[in-house]
Amino acid sequence: MAKKQKPVVDTAGAQKLTHNPFAALAGAGAEPPPAPPAAATPAVEDAPGDLSFPNKVTVRREKKGRGGKTVTRVQGLPAAHREALVHRLKKTLGCGASLDGEDVLLHGALVDRAADWLEGLGAKRVSRSA
Repeated sequence: MAKKQKPVVDTAGAQKLTHNPFAALAGAGAEPPPAPPAAATPAVEDAPGDLSFPNKVTVRREKKGRGGKTVTRVQGLPAAHREALVHRLKKTLGCGASLDGEDVLLHGALVDRAADWLEGLGAKRVSRSA
């Protein structure tokens, strides 16, 4: 059985399209929406005023014993502000976080971003390890 062919439409003598649905928008004074801000290093906002980092802060990536999931462990944060820093890290980096004893666990591979944020907060000695 042969397939039935569709008829061919001749467009050689066709006129150009003249209707533009967006022409009315050009003169309406509508401005394009502002561009979103560039995603750079997260800003340090609402940090505790009397925050000081007396020791070295270590930021490292861990995967072992977590079923293939990656976390970032932050050690050496001051005990007095640890809970506030966990809340700020979660909000600023856009990730989950939890306390594990004296350490903070960030859910995901966020070593560079977390270390940059802590340095911006005033930590003088930040050790990174991947």
